[in-house]
Amino acid sequence: MFVLGNFLNAVALVLDRVLWLYNWVVLLAVLLSWVSADPYNPVVRFLRSATEPVFEWVRRRVPFAMMGALDLSPLLVLFTIWFAQKFLVVSLVDLAIRLR
Repeated sequence: MFVLGNFLNAVALVLDRVLWLYNWVVLLAVLLSWVSADPYNPVVRFLRSATEPVFEWVRRRVPFAMMGALDLSPLLVLFTIWFAQKFLVVSLVDLAIRLR
């Protein structure tokens, strides 16, 4: 069973790193939305293409994500990332430890 434990530990580590990276992508996209960034810049285009589908999904599913001109969808995405890091990743690591 140690092989399964090692596999779950590796999955948890990769998931944690992916969530950490996407956390920074969301934060950079939010910061760029506050300034008038060039929409044709490749970095700006990447950040928008990586975050807007998720933000739009949250806006459609959560009725209070748009409060007038205030868009709370990035904040909800960040909370979801943090929850996944604290619950899902830690649970996978604990399960991996028990399987060793």
